Amino acid sequence: MALPSFRKRRSANASSADGSAKDGAMAEAEAANIKQLTKTRRNVALVSSFCYLLAFIFLVLVEIGNTKGTKVLGEMYFFKLDMADIIPQSVPNLTLMNSIARTLGLHDFYQVGLWNFCEGYEDEGITYCSTPQTLWWFNPVEILKNELFAGASIPLPAQVNEILSLLRIASNIMFGFFLTSTILDFLMIFIAPIVLYSRWWSMPVGILSFIAFILATVAAAIGTAMSLVFKYALTSQSDLNIQVEVGTKMVAFMWVAVGFTFISFVIHSGLCCCCTSRRDVRTGRRGTVNSTTGRADEKSRTGNKLPSFGRNSTRS
Repeated sequence: MALPSFRKRRSANASSADGSAKDGAMAEAEAANIKQLTKTRRNVALVSSFCYLLAFIFLVLVEIGNTKGTKVLGEMYFFKLDMADIIPQSVPNLTLMNSIARTLGLHDFYQVGLWNFCEGYEDEGITYCSTPQTLWWFNPVEILKNELFAGASIPLPAQVNEILSLLRIASNIMFGFFLTSTILDFLMIFIAPIVLYSRWWSMPVGILSFIAFILATVAAAIGTAMSLVFKYALTSQSDLNIQVEVGTKMVAFMWVAVGFTFISFVIHSGLCCCCTSRRDVRTGRRGTVNSTTGRADEKSRTGNKLPSFGRNSTRS
């Protein structure tokens, strides 16, 4: 009498094993199909992460530029004041062996970065860089007065004295925006791929991307405008003979970082409505997985209704 029960148990165990294997195969097929359907979205998200990485690298170069007098960092600055042939008001007919600036106690040039300034001589290069400071700003009047010998004076143009307060505010804003944008771009390298799971994530990620883009753009615009204003205000004074050189490398780094951040922002804006996410596949909005064939199907949930016709024919 016990044999039939053993046979039933064996058949039940075999059917459960077959069911488990079938369920496992279907789960693997579904995972593979979801991966296939979301391939475009995944690739686009990776492109945005790569753009954030490039933007972060260029922003780091802006941050560390001019912090040391090395050959590489010393060539990255917002603008450079060439004062080797400056004409002093107190000694108009002075004949010197070296540069006029050196005789007055000044250096031949001063170059400005985000954290500090560097100074040096034409024949020696950079000789000193100030200690990097948070929210630092370049005050030419204070620096020149501290370095001039007693009795020497330089007629600074009125435009320079008038814009010092605005320069301090603009420099502080630029410093904060550059630093915040650098941090956001670094975080977005790892946050961007989260949009693969749902299009709902594209909205907050897109907002963060927009903030990073705006901060980088405003900071780059301030840095560029500040350099051009200094160049115009000082070179327009013919009696001073001060040359101002805008740092092309620093300007290029700033705007390249802005460009890559903008590309990432555009990508995340498009991902709000384009490219299938994993949630779209699982809910059946953008793609489905055929339970019979185990293949991906891009049709929506309002597709063929043959099963319902089958039921109707059975009832009739």
